[in-house]
Amino acid sequence: MTKLRISAVSYTNTFPFIYGLENNSIIEQIELTKDIPSVCAQKLLNNEVDIGLVPAVIIPQLINSEIISDYCIGASGAVRSVILASFKPLEQIKTIYLDHHSRSSVMLTRILANKFWKINVGWLNTTNGFEKNLKQDEAAVIIGDKAMAVENNFPYTYDLAQEWIKYTNLPFVFAAWVSNKNINQKFKSDLNKALKWGVDKIDEMVSKTNFSFLADHINPKEYLTKNIDYVFDSEKQEGLGLFLKYANDLRL
Repeated sequence: MTKLRISAVSYTNTFPFIYGLENNSIIEQIELTKDIPSVCAQKLLNNEVDIGLVPAVIIPQLINSEIISDYCIGASGAVRSVILASFKPLEQIKTIYLDHHSRSSVMLTRILANKFWKINVGWLNTTNGFEKNLKQDEAAVIIGDKAMAVENNFPYTYDLAQEWIKYTNLPFVFAAWVSNKNINQKFKSDLNKALKWGVDKIDEMVSKTNFSFLADHINPKEYLTKNIDYVFDSEKQEGLGLFLKYANDLRL
């Protein structure tokens, strides 16, 4: 049997999904790799994998794309792990550094700045450790576990999911399970069951996982159950559609 190649995000917010995949029979049908979001995206774009938990912004770039699961990495309130951090309020920011790990978060920041915040800033790409070297009139998009680690280090932190919800009244989808080819219905059903099992077993997963890599003030169960919203429901579908429209408008 040819196994389906899957790339999943390696951050804490994906742990319930990984737990579900690795502890159900579907693991025998797949080759699973864990990557940062931008690498997940590139692998799917390059056809190096068949399915990816990928930044939503890349979906229009795929020739044959399909969202194949009822689950996602979403937020219906503050997400904590995707922030804009600064020493100054928005109107005094002159430059924003963009976290090279994520495409959706970068596009979300550009949309917020252009359409809602109405600020005119310079944009700079980054390398590792950029968040430790910000100047007074600079800000940085910081994502993943490191965002929560530094969330108390800046006088101004803007939760990007919360900002999106404030202006659109819709939840935000950071990543979805997307294929670049036709996937049979049986596998889609097996995938959904495994992902649901993992989300339903968050308590069990947390009790068995070493979270010592997280900052001391982070409660993993609280983060996974209160900040991440995993169900790809109709409101998230609407939010994703609006995000992709705004992203397309910004590119034109």
